[in-house]
Amino acid sequence: MIREIRENELDALLSLYLHLHETTVPEMTEHLAQTWETIVHDQNHHIIVNEIDGEIVSSCVCVIIPNLTRGVRPYAFIENVVTHADFRGHGYATACLAYARDIAERENCYKMMLLTGAKDEGTLRFYERAGFNSTDKTAFVQWIEP
Repeated sequence: MIREIRENELDALLSLYLHLHETTVPEMTEHLAQTWETIVHDQNHHIIVNEIDGEIVSSCVCVIIPNLTRGVRPYAFIENVVTHADFRGHGYATACLAYARDIAERENCYKMMLLTGAKDEGTLRFYERAGFNSTDKTAFVQWIEP
């Protein structure tokens, strides 16, 4: 079942992120609790999950960003696309991305974009099959150290 995350599912999401790039589940601190509170109450921040038999097996984040160009139409940014290693190859992340597109269309976005650090061809083909291309824009990243 594709849906948006519920407020009480933070632990399940953080566990799923171990299949993304995290190596540990962060400790529940006041900062983490406040960040979660901000995210779940932000109408422009959507954490989409795919639930199978009561377990969250895939997810992505879709943030709608207000914009003053392109006819004052917002755009959507996709981040943290992940599927539990035991559930990959079944279309669960693709369904999450399709749900994100539905949100973007509903919000009248003029584009959706994402960045990936993946270099393997399989992952890049996955994003292309989901409707993304790597030819229209060039991405630059500047990391900010804590």
